[in-house]
Amino acid sequence: MTVSREIETEIRVLYYGEHLKVGTIASQLAVHADVVRRVTGLQAPRAPLPPRESLIEEVRAFIEETLARYPRLRATRVYDMARQRGYRGSVRTLREHVRKVRPRAMKETFLRLSVLPGEEAQVDWAYIGEVPVPGGTRSLWLFVMVLSWSRASWGEFVFDLSVWSLLRSLTRACQFLGGTPREWVFDNPKTVTLERHGDAVRFHPRLLELSGLYAARLRVCQPRRGNEKGRVERHIRYFRDRFLSAREIGGREQGNRELLTFLDEIAWVRPHPELPGRTVRNCYEEERSRLLPLPEPPPCTDQVLPVAVDKTAFCQFDRNLYSVPPQYSDRRLNSPNTLTLAADDSQVRFLDGAEVVTSHPRCFGRRQVLELPGHREAVLALKPGAYEPKGRDRLRAQLPRMDALYERWVEVGRNLGSMTTRTLKLLDLYGAPLLGEAVAVVLDRGMHDPGALAALCEERRRAAHAPVPLDVHLPSHIHDRDVIPHDLETYDEKP
Repeated sequence: MTVSREIETEIRVLYYGEHLKVGTIASQLAVHADVVRRVTGLQAPRAPLPPRESLIEEVRAFIEETLARYPRLRATRVYDMARQRGYRGSVRTLREHVRKVRPRAMKETFLRLSVLPGEEAQVDWAYIGEVPVPGGTRSLWLFVMVLSWSRASWGEFVFDLSVWSLLRSLTRACQFLGGTPREWVFDNPKTVTLERHGDAVRFHPRLLELSGLYAARLRVCQPRRGNEKGRVERHIRYFRDRFLSAREIGGREQGNRELLTFLDEIAWVRPHPELPGRTVRNCYEEERSRLLPLPEPPPCTDQVLPVAVDKTAFCQFDRNLYSVPPQYSDRRLNSPNTLTLAADDSQVRFLDGAEVVTSHPRCFGRRQVLELPGHREAVLALKPGAYEPKGRDRLRAQLPRMDALYERWVEVGRNLGSMTTRTLKLLDLYGAPLLGEAVAVVLDRGMHDPGALAALCEERRRAAHAPVPLDVHLPSHIHDRDVIPHDLETYDEKP
């Protein structure tokens, strides 16, 4: 224990001057007795221990050589390798040694880059979170484009990061800014770069087509080069701190409305970070004249693809079902069973050639069914069999005791299809009231033959003096009459 010089002096005074005991001095000064003995010379200092040879020395050369080849190798892996070479120490000792001798990576020094007005725009996305949509939730992203010289920015909230969403956002950004810079700078997402090896980059063909229309060069920054795309990343941080903090974004439309207000009232009127005395809006007015003009007409950024129409007159897109006119699903008609889909972030259209068949609002949910008004009625009108009762259903609906007769037919082993066909003919000839009475009589008598049904129907028809049930089409001048036969026994008699 180390004490101050004043305490050491007081110990000597009390011991040699007052002749107090060691324990008394220790209790009076609140120090350890060994401190009193050390100060007074009663305890001889311990001789230093001879230095021990560290077990690391056996594998020191191996460790340094291994770390020189693999600087990021973990200490536990080095420990396993050293154990195989005879190391007998602990992993803690080796870990402390590795921490001291591991080569430190050299930090890169970056250049401060400057651009000319109208020369460059940087593009990136920021993840916002999950928002509720019909059928669940969906990830919400913030697309941001920044003019590198003036720091004028534009952004919008999007639900997907597909190349079609990128094309729409780039088109809207250029329209909002009133022109396009000569270069678009991106990170390395798959919607931009399909393949990359060093400086050799294969861009997405849809993005190349759009950049050609706007006469803008595509460039991707190098990995881990913050100075090449730092302006848009700094803008995303600015949006998070100034716009998104303590703000609830409940949906895409609400977020975009509030973001436009924020850009106009706050973001564009703030001071420029590098040009003293000027605002972002002032610098943008100067840079706008250097931007390239927009193409006329604006390029089409709809996602266009063929879609198949299923048997229920629906087409599937983005895990949702959209209804189309039912005639495009009927294989009996000379109509195509494949339509062309054109979708943006607000509408989904279905086309037959150049003709728009139908359109729906875009749904970003999952497993949703979007059905146009009157779709079911149109399906029923096109397919009469969908609403007209089939054989058994028709008999059961018009004859009250038909289920009991069907059960009897099953018990005796009759063919239900044949029985249904013959009974339907009787229904069409004699009508439901008369046939219903015949079915009741057959069941009451314990019978099941459809011939008995026909005989009972005919018997009751004659009793009611009803016309003969024959489907004969007579001209209008011929009246339908019953022919009563006369006695034929007198035909052979001579007068």
